[in-house]
Amino acid sequence: MTRVTTDIFISGAGIAGLSAAIALARAGFRVTLADPAPPPQTQDAAEADLRSTAFLQPARALLEEAGVWPALAPHATPLETLRVIDLSGDPPEARTERAFQASDLSEAAFGWNLPNWLTRKVLTEAAGETTGLDLRLGTGFAGILTREREALVTLGDGMRLSARLAIAADGRASPLREAAGIGVDTARYGQKALAFAVRHETPHRNVSTELYHEGGAFVLVPLPDHDGQPASAVVWMQDGHEALRLAALDDAAFGVEATRRSAGCLGHLHPITARAVWPVVTQRAQRMTAQRTALIAEAAHVLPPIGAQGLNTSLADVRALVDLARDTPASIGETPFLNSFAKARERDIAARARVIDAYNRLCRSDAPPLQALRSQGLKLVHDIAPLRRGIMRAGLGR
Repeated sequence: MTRVTTDIFISGAGIAGLSAAIALARAGFRVTLADPAPPPQTQDAAEADLRSTAFLQPARALLEEAGVWPALAPHATPLETLRVIDLSGDPPEARTERAFQASDLSEAAFGWNLPNWLTRKVLTEAAGETTGLDLRLGTGFAGILTREREALVTLGDGMRLSARLAIAADGRASPLREAAGIGVDTARYGQKALAFAVRHETPHRNVSTELYHEGGAFVLVPLPDHDGQPASAVVWMQDGHEALRLAALDDAAFGVEATRRSAGCLGHLHPITARAVWPVVTQRAQRMTAQRTALIAEAAHVLPPIGAQGLNTSLADVRALVDLARDTPASIGETPFLNSFAKARERDIAARARVIDAYNRLCRSDAPPLQALRSQGLKLVHDIAPLRRGIMRAGLGR
């Protein structure tokens, strides 16, 4: 079989892989992107990712530069306020509540919320229309052999590629990362996260709400109206056995439980989608690079779903890679290029992983001293203006 030559091969057509492929192709590079599964076309499809992502300001800037934000913008809900509520008791009741306003930093919203399945669908359509991007859906990565000058990649259909750089964007169980011989370090919490969407009685007014109680965070993120009623995406972190019990309930019983856990902050919650369940972990690759290979997104790091850090950290990887490729096009995939990429990302990823790990452990605890610390910490962070603005900038990746 004839070997195809490309500048960059990307394994994985998730949001990060698609964003990287489009941005790199539009920067003038030949890109081949492969994934064994085409994206779901509706949120009801069995493979649909029911999570949503708040694309923070730096992530939106990346997508604008790649030319794809105009197609996403009509579906995006701006997040102008982050409301944080610390709960106590049974049933849960608000003990401390604070609101963080985007206007404290700029006129722009904190972020813009989009359903993951829809974002992937729109990006796939944009990728199919991008010059220089060879999109191969339905066939995935099968093997790699790297040399000093190239990466020789084999796909599942037998196709062979010669690339200057291979990028693993193929998820937390990344086959390309494994083939490159890079291990991972994983911290487990005994938690699972449920992702679903609800309609509710009280308008969200573009406010994202995070409620903390034993078991973990309960996060409501604004969505466009559903059948004329306010709607939000939910991520509910809970102890594993309790999460499985909740997932097995019928819609009516589940809505009652979700309303109770939200302390009724938006009125009664009515589920409008199926529920996805996945384990909550912190996972980091032991290295970001190997010969002619770079890791991005969940192939490199998995974070608990707190503060919209997961996919936004992944798109920060994409930003670093695209900027390096534009600045040093002749050295793509070479050792100095890969070292620069690792240096640009490893410290930020490590810092975010440590902070989110500690925050998750604190926020899921039912120990009274830690609950008191959580409540007092929220007051401190919000009520001291310079500290509040500094934390908000850090969360945005600025």
